[in-house]
Amino acid sequence: MFQYFPGNYVWNLSVNLAMEMGARIGEVDVICKPLLEAAQRGEDAGTAEFTASWERQGDVLVELAAEDEAAGRLRSAGEKLGRAATYFLTGERVQAAGHAPRVALYAKFRETFERGVRLAGENAERVQIPYAGAHLSGILTRALNPDGTRVQGPAPLLVQVNGLDSTKEMLYRTGPGAKLAARGVSTLSIDQPGTGEALRLHEMHAVPEAEQWAGPVYEFLAAREDVDAGRIGLLGVSLGGYYAPRAVAFEPRFALGVAWGANHDWRAVQKARREREGERPVPHYWEHVRWVWGAEDLDGFFEVAERVHLDGVLDRVRVPFLVTHGEHDRQIPLAYAHRTYEQLVNSPDRELVVFTDRTGGTAHSSVDNGAVATDLIADWVAERLGGRTE
Repeated sequence: MFQYFPGNYVWNLSVNLAMEMGARIGEVDVICKPLLEAAQRGEDAGTAEFTASWERQGDVLVELAAEDEAAGRLRSAGEKLGRAATYFLTGERVQAAGHAPRVALYAKFRETFERGVRLAGENAERVQIPYAGAHLSGILTRALNPDGTRVQGPAPLLVQVNGLDSTKEMLYRTGPGAKLAARGVSTLSIDQPGTGEALRLHEMHAVPEAEQWAGPVYEFLAAREDVDAGRIGLLGVSLGGYYAPRAVAFEPRFALGVAWGANHDWRAVQKARREREGERPVPHYWEHVRWVWGAEDLDGFFEVAERVHLDGVLDRVRVPFLVTHGEHDRQIPLAYAHRTYEQLVNSPDRELVVFTDRTGGTAHSSVDNGAVATDLIADWVAERLGGRTE
């Protein structure tokens, strides 16, 4: 994993995520060089400075994009806005829940992202799925023909769901969506309860019973004319490595499942983190998890966390399932990937892939080299949903 800030895993994770979303190394250097001293104070201290530096570079790109747009160079403007949005999101992600500047920066991020996608002409359509009196938002990437035109008629589709602290835009940028589109498979990246817009704009908190929202998502997609209802899969990244197996177990209409990082026993991970064992993904961690799960205090959070595990669940899975994990994951023990795989006893086509030093992608959810994972996932899914890999 690229370590710009020696000894500060949480900040380094943010840098790696930004680079996976398309950050340019020269811009990353401009952003991070002034933060080296602040990084030494710990992952929670200095987050205001961290956010300000990422936002500052994003603002520069917004100005440059405006110059491109004035000259009629819309694609260049869109690409710059895309990177600006990545920098805004990277800064927003590390702030504590309820921090007023975080709210404003998230709104700025969304507007910048959506404008960038539009100007660049990206294969990305905003989708809103009715749910709980509001909606779950998503980004639909349409399947492509070999000549690059969009597939007409029903196509297979992979739903991608977040982890603890990611968003649908992060999934769209870092996940296998573009690779699957080229293989004839659509994707839908969503903000499920506890993440992204669902949490920030609609106060929808996470629930251990992922099938509660996964079922309505499936039904919404199955009703679309451009989706093949019999070929809809579900992928979860990081904490989504708990959500996706749980949802597929209790919602048998999904055609396959993928755990991109096996989060088999998240309750045990939380107990270890309370004892300062294992790395955390974000600063202000305990405030963050209480916000995500809607817990008033830590005792309430740990009551919910007791239910976030896959033991006694996975024998219900009767569709193909892929489990991937990095051998040097510092957040989730590799042993959990083996446990998930071993308990998928009724899956007719189960596979465990551990990324090694030889392959790369050894960090948490392959944040150090996501291409390794997205290549594998795109091929595996396309082969089983009727896409193409030639």
